[in-house]
Amino acid sequence: MSEDRYYSYIPAQGHGLAHDPFNAIIAPRPIGWISSVSASGAINLAPYSFFNAFNYTPPVIGFSSTGWKDTVSNISETREFVWNLTTRDLVEAMNDTAVMAGADVNEFALAGLESVPGEKVAVPRVARSPVQFECRLTQMIQLQDAQGATVPTWLTLGEVVAVHIRRDLLRDGVYDMAAAAPVLRAGGAGDYVLVERAAMFELLRPQSVSDVTARHAGPADGPQPPG
Repeated sequence: MSEDRYYSYIPAQGHGLAHDPFNAIIAPRPIGWISSVSASGAINLAPYSFFNAFNYTPPVIGFSSTGWKDTVSNISETREFVWNLTTRDLVEAMNDTAVMAGADVNEFALAGLESVPGEKVAVPRVARSPVQFECRLTQMIQLQDAQGATVPTWLTLGEVVAVHIRRDLLRDGVYDMAAAAPVLRAGGAGDYVLVERAAMFELLRPQSVSDVTARHAGPADGPQPPG
């Protein structure tokens, strides 16, 4: 395979492009819309584009913050936070909460969002968000480079201790993801993706190695004998 097919670069030496492609390639990504409270009671709500789930049992989610921001500081103090699902009708409000603001600014009020209290943690939830996870901190890890030097980025992981799902999104006991109209981050200066049912397809996991080999073998070549 010819290497001329690829544009290659060494990240430490710069990408040489108009815009760093990294966060557009690793996309779309779910949005970590995180609410938190400081030890003194200051409320914060902010989105993070490096966010995902990391474990089933116990359920663990996490987000990464470049810089020691108010959210990370709050969670380090109280060891609690809430993740709120970003949907199409909430994406503008989510974007409002991305503004750089002082620790004394309540982004719920700034973005015109109503809050409801957490049940297991002392952190408010976004009332209009159709899904919320209440979490307790499990680990906060400062990232390192390949040489072991720390970088100013913190990965925050939390165990989900309470889940809230709007009832109309449960169909025969199954969560209807498309009906929630979740929005994901797609890189670039302001690119997002809306999950729609028409864009979804089903692909079941193979149950055995023979399932995989049979698919790759395909039908036998040439005419088949009768009967």
